[in-house]
Amino acid sequence: MSEVTCLPSGLRVASCVLPGMRTAAVVLAAGAGSRHEPDDGHGLAHLFEHMVFKGTATRSARAIAEAIEDAGGTLNAWTAREMTLFHARVLAQDVALAVDLLADLVQHPRFDPADLEVERQVILSEIGEARDVPEDLAFDLVHEVAFAGAPMGRSILGTPESLARLSPAALEAWRQERYRAQGLVLAAAGAVDHGQLVELAGRAFADVPAGAPPPAAPARWAGGVAGERRRSAQTQVVLAWPGPGLHDPHHYAAQLFATALGGGMSSPLFQELRERRGLAYSVGAFHQPHDELGVMTVSLATAPKDARSATALAHELAWRLADTLDETELARARSQLQAGLLMGLETCAGQAEWLARTLLAFGRAVPPAEAAAAIDRVTVEEARAAGRAILSGSSAVASVGPRLLTGLS
Repeated sequence: MSEVTCLPSGLRVASCVLPGMRTAAVVLAAGAGSRHEPDDGHGLAHLFEHMVFKGTATRSARAIAEAIEDAGGTLNAWTAREMTLFHARVLAQDVALAVDLLADLVQHPRFDPADLEVERQVILSEIGEARDVPEDLAFDLVHEVAFAGAPMGRSILGTPESLARLSPAALEAWRQERYRAQGLVLAAAGAVDHGQLVELAGRAFADVPAGAPPPAAPARWAGGVAGERRRSAQTQVVLAWPGPGLHDPHHYAAQLFATALGGGMSSPLFQELRERRGLAYSVGAFHQPHDELGVMTVSLATAPKDARSATALAHELAWRLADTLDETELARARSQLQAGLLMGLETCAGQAEWLARTLLAFGRAVPPAEAAAAIDRVTVEEARAAGRAILSGSSAVASVGPRLLTGLS
């Protein structure tokens, strides 16, 4: 059972007690992702996430690391398109330390220019690593062409050129704009006491700017074709279509359709492309709902000579399933989605992240049972209809390899 308290500043504090646990996960989630960046700030969200660990007004980078590790805990963070999440895992008696560290990171970062130069190099290495992975590059390219010219389509990591332009002043402006009380959620799960957590948050986040961050620019789908030619034994292909967003009641139907299409070894994509025809080693499909729209992707890695035929077959299988999906296939997809949901909630971190994510997205802590019930209610016809609606939209196609695609046909 979860509890939620909204502080006078607007910062929301949530907790979920997990009986029998002797540890806790504490997360701070901010509605500050790459889609919120200004045109001249590509990479700000991710750079901010890195830079706060370089030191605060009272702690050096080493002191931050030693504080959490002296207590046997861990502290880290990640950035996505719509949020940044800082997470700590500690013993029950060290929840106060976790809250204090998380609050210090986002309220008092020092943004030293020398540290910024060092961290730029770290992120440049991260960009290089991502570009060395054809699948990662293909996913970046498909988003770039799907949301052409919009922040939603840009790489989360930024580019060497955009990073070179970012300054300590830009980082501080980002903090003041995006890390405001009404755009933050502090959530904890495990061996926690809600009253204590609220008290700790009230003291630790006393300096957080009041108010709400500005809304993101609308995500508008463009579609198109992108690719990068490189010498490789395989061509990596990602196909994408616009789907329903988190606030659309059909987003579970879309997720079920994508899961049925390519969510596992029993799916049509895997059985036909890999098992029956040997056209791909890896192949899959999923639907990722964002705030106002979603993205369904089909990805596959295939021999360059087979790239066009494998892609055409994947497209054909998707349309076929939109007409033929049956109760058995839907039940299998339903089990996969519900199992993934419930398995992810069997850890302190999973519970804390679920609380933070749903509070940010919906303004309330959504009970997992409510999500599972919504998945249960989706009918075969609703899942088929979701598939047809998605596939009727403008596609985006990205390929990386020696032979590039010019479209779906």
